[in-house]
Amino acid sequence: MTIDYVHGYSELESRRLGDQANALAALLHGGTSYPAGSRVLEVGCGIGAQTAHLVASSPGARIVAVDVNEASLAQARDRVLATSPDAEVEWHCADLFELPFPDASFDHLFVCFVLEHLADPHRALVELRRLLRPGGTITAIEGDHGSVLFHPDSAHARAAIDCQVRLQALAGGDACTGRKLQPLLANAGYGGITVRARPVYADQNLPELVEGFTRNTFIAMVESVGDDALAAGLTTPDDWHRGVADLRRTAEAGGTFQYTFFKAVAVNGS
Repeated sequence: MTIDYVHGYSELESRRLGDQANALAALLHGGTSYPAGSRVLEVGCGIGAQTAHLVASSPGARIVAVDVNEASLAQARDRVLATSPDAEVEWHCADLFELPFPDASFDHLFVCFVLEHLADPHRALVELRRLLRPGGTITAIEGDHGSVLFHPDSAHARAAIDCQVRLQALAGGDACTGRKLQPLLANAGYGGITVRARPVYADQNLPELVEGFTRNTFIAMVESVGDDALAAGLTTPDDWHRGVADLRRTAEAGGTFQYTFFKAVAVNGS
């Protein structure tokens, strides 16, 4: 089953993913490290933006990174090689629903920004549980576009964000998956589930987050779907340009921006 990645595979998207991973490394990866010798599967590794941080935080762990896109995997290899040249990472090009691994062959699973792009995340989580040894853990991280707060507020900016949400839905995904992690994991048979909200807030006193997250991650993501939103008849050129301009205003002096990610950890077993 091929996943329709709504953001595409452009060079700009690769840069955005890298900016996001670096700006949010402490927020998303804090508390996540795997013991040396443990076997860890990262599903949907993409360009390796998160893989590089996994490798750095878990020296000695045996990371196996999987993605369906060969070009993304090539970028992932180069990224990890540049940051951790001695790391031993296995790379596999495979479909999430046809993973070439035996049952109970991993100690831990790491799934970041993947479930939101799937038409059937329940099926994916059930398939992944097959690969996890009894007592092994899964870490799942997702955002939630319904959590966006910003100043100055703007109906046009919210409409522009909604275009991205609707396009993702048309592609079979759900941009508000973060709030659903606990029931998704529970219904897939995992136990010991804990979910923590991890908000990121940026204003002019936090210039690195304004640049790395508000401007280069979130606004860049919304801007990238403009042509598709217009082609799908979800907006008009005037409304789109007004919405993007208002969204950019939140990254300028006097503007503020907040978004919430959700990080879940669960166990294969009760």
